Amino acid sequence: MSVSSQLTVHSLAVRAVHVPMRLPLQTSSGTIRVAPLCLIDLRTEEGVVGHTYLFCYTPLVLKPVCELLMNLDPLLRGVSAAPLEINRLLRARFRLLGDSGIVGMALAGIDMAAWDALARAEGRPLARALGADVMAIPAYNSCGLGLIGPEAAPAEAEALVAEGFSAIKVRLGYPDLATDLRVVRAVKAAIGPDVYLMSDYNQGLSVPEAERRVLVLADEGLTWIEEPCLAHDYAGCARVRARSTCPIQIGENWWGPREMADSLAAGASDLGMPDAMKIGGVSGWLQAAALAEAAGLPLSTHLFPEVSVHLMAATPTRHWLEYVDWASPVLAEPVRVRDGKVSVPDRAGTGIEWDEAAVARCLAP
Repeated sequence: MSVSSQLTVHSLAVRAVHVPMRLPLQTSSGTIRVAPLCLIDLRTEEGVVGHTYLFCYTPLVLKPVCELLMNLDPLLRGVSAAPLEINRLLRARFRLLGDSGIVGMALAGIDMAAWDALARAEGRPLARALGADVMAIPAYNSCGLGLIGPEAAPAEAEALVAEGFSAIKVRLGYPDLATDLRVVRAVKAAIGPDVYLMSDYNQGLSVPEAERRVLVLADEGLTWIEEPCLAHDYAGCARVRARSTCPIQIGENWWGPREMADSLAAGASDLGMPDAMKIGGVSGWLQAAALAEAAGLPLSTHLFPEVSVHLMAATPTRHWLEYVDWASPVLAEPVRVRDGKVSVPDRAGTGIEWDEAAVARCLAP
């Protein structure tokens, strides 16, 4: 089997799991201790199965996402498993409702599973199916290092670097700028000058406060300051960017390439980091990568390292891969890091396979 037209969708299987997080993540908007994942298997008449998962942020959303996917199963049965055709079919169906939010998550999940099935049918890694090659992508460790304070942050930062990384990310957004500054300096002192340090405010500041803080943090050696204010306030982000000599990073909350284009037009950031789920799966990412190339925008990834490493290989302006291990407990072969890089696995598809015993233990009630 070598072409996508030979694949026909048989059914969609969906499972909800609660995966305990090794390092809880505390941000300005709350603490995440369990990863609510929706596991998707797109089965074809030809026996090829495409796998992927969605990170639903909160258990409150996990069930509705899974139910929507199951509702789409009858619509997909018997159609060609060509990803672009599936994407066109489903987005046309939701034109009146809109295709962001929970709908966008579900459509992206189907898209990623269809692309995995396509690459498996061709017997090639997804990166090669996209016209790229297998390669190693520089990655930063984004596990943990939440708002845990200047006393606890240095030890956790050292532990994250010791896992094989030359770059990590710290969350900021403490009640006062002085604490942000203490945390950054404490972490930098612990990891040394040769380790890159990214920072993330998780949209926690007003525009005036963000302008004030980026001025102070600009000389602290940060690789970037991420989402200092509300992500969709592109004018506000542009104001903050104009005041900062440290690169401003946004993009994980772009719902599709059109929102990315609006952000680029506003000059909202120096860097971009689409989320494979929110940008529209593999199909949406390819459009985002084209926009980034045209704009000369360095592009990093947000979450989903198992799929994102393939997408980065096919991205002309690739920058950093965000590494998290949130799905690792239910994967047969989790992503591996070596010398600060994640390599595209040289096997068919994305490389996602389930550890069925672990999945059974984590099934959501």
